[in-house]
Amino acid sequence: MVLYFKYMVSLRCKMLVKTELKILGLHFGEIELGMVELLENIDQTQRDLLHKNLLKVGLELLDDKSGELVEKIKAIIAELVQYEKSNEANDLKLSNHLVDTLGYDFKYLYNLFAEVKGVSIEHFIVLNKIERVKELILYNQLSIKEIANKLDYHSIPHLTGQFKKVTGLSPSYFKKLADNKRRIALAVL
Repeated sequence: MVLYFKYMVSLRCKMLVKTELKILGLHFGEIELGMVELLENIDQTQRDLLHKNLLKVGLELLDDKSGELVEKIKAIIAELVQYEKSNEANDLKLSNHLVDTLGYDFKYLYNLFAEVKGVSIEHFIVLNKIERVKELILYNQLSIKEIANKLDYHSIPHLTGQFKKVTGLSPSYFKKLADNKRRIALAVL
């Protein structure tokens, strides 16, 4: 069972949620910002108590529908970035795509996502694109220019700037590190 939380945007928030779950005797697996995977089902009494206790520290337990909506937004973004939905999908504004697909006002989706994940939709897209750039660099089949074109960056400096802001490294330096790691691994074999 998965629970979703509003305003769970820091490590401190994660610790507060962990503490409350332990107090209630609930076992959990994965905890990430805005989400906890429980290893068991939670009854309504436990859910109400958890909700009440977390409200005291500024966190809010979301209903299942809101959590599912955030997961759907994440999945749509990941799909668009991962599979480089080109042509019509790239031409389609993401906001319109989310509204059409999910049937909610974009402002509502935007605010809900930011409250749950602690980052804006735009920043989440950038993070996903940078992860995809790293993946494509590691595949070592495309040049940085080809990757920039594939992921709809306006220019190589634009990609480089975002990459460096997120990772602290330039794409070329990241590629050099990956190549060195690959050479070392092959030498060991």
